[in-house]
Amino acid sequence: MTEQYVLDLQDVDETRVAVVGGKGAHLGGLSRIEGIRVPGGFCVTTHAFRRIMAQAPSIDDRLDELSRTTSDDREAIRTLSAQIRRTIEETAVPADLAAAITRALGRLGEHAAYAVRSSATAEDLPTASFAGQQDTYLNVVGPTAVLQHVSRCWASLFTERAVTYRQRNGIDHRTVLMAVVVQRMVFPHAAGILFTADPVTGNRKVATVDAGFGLGEALVSGLVNPDVYKVRGGEVVARTIAAKQRAVQALPAGGTQEVAIDSQRQEQPALTDAQVVQLVRLGRRIEAHFGRPQDIEWCLVDDDFQIVQSRPITTLFPVPERDDEENHVYLSVGHQQMMTDPMKPLGISVWQLTAMAPMLEAGGRLFVDATRRLASPASRAALLELVGRGDPLIRDALETVLERDDFIPSLPDGGPVGPPAGGASAPTEADPAIVGELIERSRTSVAALERDIRTRSGPELFDFLREAFEEHKRVLSDPLNMQAIMAGMEATWWLNDKLEEWLGEKNAADTLTLSAPDNITSEMGLALLDVADVIRPHPEVVAFLQGVEDDGFLDELGKLTGGAEARDAIEAYLDRYGMRCVGEIDITRPRWRERPSTLVPVILDNVRNFEPGAAERRFEQGRHKAQQKEQEVLSRLRALPDGDRKADETKRMIDQVRAFIGYREYPKYGIISRYFLYKQALLAEAERLVQAGVLPEREDIFYLTFQELHDVVRSHQVDDRLIQQRKDAFRSYQALTPPRVLTSDGEALTGAYRRDDVPAGALVGLPVSVGTVEGRARVILDMAQAELEAGDILVTPFTDPSWSPLFVGIAGLVTEVGGLMTHGAVIAREYGLPAVVGVDQATRLIRDGQRIRVHGTDGYIEILS
Repeated sequence: MTEQYVLDLQDVDETRVAVVGGKGAHLGGLSRIEGIRVPGGFCVTTHAFRRIMAQAPSIDDRLDELSRTTSDDREAIRTLSAQIRRTIEETAVPADLAAAITRALGRLGEHAAYAVRSSATAEDLPTASFAGQQDTYLNVVGPTAVLQHVSRCWASLFTERAVTYRQRNGIDHRTVLMAVVVQRMVFPHAAGILFTADPVTGNRKVATVDAGFGLGEALVSGLVNPDVYKVRGGEVVARTIAAKQRAVQALPAGGTQEVAIDSQRQEQPALTDAQVVQLVRLGRRIEAHFGRPQDIEWCLVDDDFQIVQSRPITTLFPVPERDDEENHVYLSVGHQQMMTDPMKPLGISVWQLTAMAPMLEAGGRLFVDATRRLASPASRAALLELVGRGDPLIRDALETVLERDDFIPSLPDGGPVGPPAGGASAPTEADPAIVGELIERSRTSVAALERDIRTRSGPELFDFLREAFEEHKRVLSDPLNMQAIMAGMEATWWLNDKLEEWLGEKNAADTLTLSAPDNITSEMGLALLDVADVIRPHPEVVAFLQGVEDDGFLDELGKLTGGAEARDAIEAYLDRYGMRCVGEIDITRPRWRERPSTLVPVILDNVRNFEPGAAERRFEQGRHKAQQKEQEVLSRLRALPDGDRKADETKRMIDQVRAFIGYREYPKYGIISRYFLYKQALLAEAERLVQAGVLPEREDIFYLTFQELHDVVRSHQVDDRLIQQRKDAFRSYQALTPPRVLTSDGEALTGAYRRDDVPAGALVGLPVSVGTVEGRARVILDMAQAELEAGDILVTPFTDPSWSPLFVGIAGLVTEVGGLMTHGAVIAREYGLPAVVGVDQATRLIRDGQRIRVHGTDGYIEILS
């Protein structure tokens, strides 16, 4: 029985994480790779840890208390974790366990020096590295000291930072166990870290080596700046040699100390170029073994590299899988759809099945392969023009890739050409009557779907849905639909280009489009003001809504004075807009109809911040401003040379933009209306699977693709492990930031604004709605948490149509994602809000409550306090 407490490193591999933890399993796997040297050692297994924990019953009570605390309760976590650590360190190691560890030391050299290293069962995993969460002790000499440090490693499972990390990642403390790795200490000339992919850019073909003198602790702890080498294709392509003033070295009696490096050696490279290339070659072998990029700790001893750790690099954004070796360039769909959060598998597959272009998945996000479009000069120019107008950062990122002449092969013209570039020449004119016709066609199609889907279930439902998806695409690809969308966008571009050229006025179309008709998204925001008007006169209803915590509140409302009218107003709103929600392109996201409490804070803000009749007044004020702007622009144009022609052309374009720009929002409304009907039918199917005992929970279907769900409905069998793997993967994707542009090498490109016309320290973005406003920044990540006062400026990662109800109560808008024609920009212009979008890391760089000034005409933000 005692031997299972200790396993030699050579006897374990990656399949033994549950017994030897992540680090031990990886080291065991490493030691089996041909040509890779790992210092000899053994693992004290999780069985030993369980035994120690069982000897201290008081720990159980502490764990119960910990499970009831939140990750924000720092004081409780600090106290409880310290008590658990003290108890573990004070628990005597049983004699048979101590004997097993001492025997293992005897085989390696009882009085040699050792590194004693924590190896938890939840670390160095593909989805979470847990780097630095538990402890390592170097140069531990003698069996007594080794046993003492094994206890310290067990206790380090409960450091304050490890406990907080687990709570934040939703990991139950009882499910994580601690093994300990005991390895022969190596005394290196140099040590450091090798990343087999560039950790900054994500490029999988560039390896990065950090190197310093002595033990690697000096680098890991940030004591010295390392030498940095970049290697591509078997050669060093860049190097920075740092002045390395200090190193960490082992002491003869045990432990380590910092030492100064003599001045002649400080500027010397820690490695030769040949050694760097040799190290990267070893790294590529390790990467091939584990099947993903690795973060590797290495030591150089007598011109021989020894590997002391390898873990996956978890911060890299995954690359879409392709079955060729060609270079590819991928564009983020989320940056165009205002939804950069990860999507669940059902959401991804339904979007793929209903999208107008083939889409690839990576990291829970969707991408379009733009390689063919970029390869031929004509389609490249059209694509760059189109994306540049929408999001200059995407254009800049693409141009960065194109500057590398060898990445994308050049095809002759005649390849697939993109949509019209929409230059400053007069766009084709469309008949405004088509807007009403298109809206009617969409309503008819949605009504038919609602009628026909009710009677379908089982495998027949999936056949019906595949046909519905084709109808969905047919409605979207209707040439009239594209004509109406492009008519509004092209007229906007024409007006902005021409009026800047003729009158020197930037983004004049922003004012000319105020309160444009037929905009379903801006109507949605104003309609919630009308709901507030019904509720405002009834104090009992207002008080009740302030205490709402769950979604059953509509049933309770009817019992209050004025409650029946309030309920009817909210119900009528949900009938028209209840299919919407944040992140609505993911069918799995909860809709307002499913979670009406989401709207309550916004309704209460409207009750507090507005007077009755605000919706109609807002719309009329916008319309009046637009009319005034039109008259002003036309009279200024007529005073110019050739002014009558310029004024007549401009008048036609103003009429065109007002007729069509509102329709820009309608196709998305149609898509989301259909999505809600698909979702209700699929959830009814899921309910039947739960009743039949096939699935434990309805929402488990969200972790299956559409085809997998079809198979489950047919066979009444489901792979529970697959669903669990997908849940774990989804959780890990939430920590990733998707790039605007991604290459097949894994390089993530965000692009840059190359501008020198903004004040120093200002945050640069894309100007999408004119005007300048100063106010309090409200950094809001979740619409349901929004509490806004009049005059606040909303700062958020992205806004889709569901955020529009907030727009009526704010003074300005800043987003991290967006373009000239994305929903937030269109609605900001509709409401006359100064807005700057595409501001990289805005929610990190602007703090909630700071005073900021938004320059919506020139596209930058100043932080004032």
